[in-house]
Amino acid sequence: MISLKPITPDMAPTLRDVRLRALRDTPLAFSSTYESESQLTDEEWLARSQRWNGEDEILYIAIDHSHANSACGIVACSSEEDNGIHHGHVISMWVDPAYRRAGVGRMLIDALKSWAHSRGLHALKLMVTSVNYGAIDFYHRVGFRMTGQTGRYPNDPAITEYEMLLRLVP
Repeated sequence: MISLKPITPDMAPTLRDVRLRALRDTPLAFSSTYESESQLTDEEWLARSQRWNGEDEILYIAIDHSHANSACGIVACSSEEDNGIHHGHVISMWVDPAYRRAGVGRMLIDALKSWAHSRGLHALKLMVTSVNYGAIDFYHRVGFRMTGQTGRYPNDPAITEYEMLLRLVP
């Protein structure tokens, strides 16, 4: 059975482990790198777990209880405002390859949608690299649409990032 847990300070080691697995598994999906984040101290991981407490930012970890309570996914979101419109900025979305197409990603996005509704946010927005075909397909399946906005991927300017948006029903 898989459940989602909002991050708490006692989960900082789990956060570190799942985030580093994500960076190693799909390096072109993140603006950070395994090399930089593997150098973070335990205190820095603890500070991250405290920062994503659910007020203006939230981080969920998917836990597989049938497999030694191992983390199998992660997603984070922060509340932002652009031109008077409040939305959630989705970051750090990742699902372990063994759990892809098993509903874990949808669970993570659904949790963000609930959190966003509780904060009065009007949409979820994210950036996805042009080479991350699986993620683009997934985001389309759960209702995100391309906005037409693009940018350069910070770790490789030859790669484009696409902005995607999921409007939330009030």
